[in-house]
Amino acid sequence: MENKTKTRKELNREYTERVKPAGIYQVKNTANGKILLGSSLNLEGPLNRHKFMLKIGSHTNKTLQNDWNELGPDVFVFEILEEVKTKDDPNFNLQDELTLLEMIWLEKLQPVENGYNLTARIREA
Repeated sequence: MENKTKTRKELNREYTERVKPAGIYQVKNTANGKILLGSSLNLEGPLNRHKFMLKIGSHTNKTLQNDWNELGPDVFVFEILEEVKTKDDPNFNLQDELTLLEMIWLEKLQPVENGYNLTARIREA
């Protein structure tokens, strides 16, 4: 039996070709219940970026950054709320499905009124 290990090039190709999850996420302050709601066609990117920006003290949302500085990272939870379920349908449109989820979660959580969101525009790259 041959034990073939993959080259770095093969691993990189597999990583870039894999399907990235699209959906809705939140950064939640468990101390006061405030949330930052977001959506993305690649969920991994924004969650990592928000965490990094907060850690280095340069998040663009000043209220969120102030709470992070004051309360500490332990009261914040970074979580995926829902992923878009892809369908093997020629009419399936990932962007449209994500827009639908955005409307549902904006209505449900009201992050502009009760959270850190400044507008109802929550989509990131």
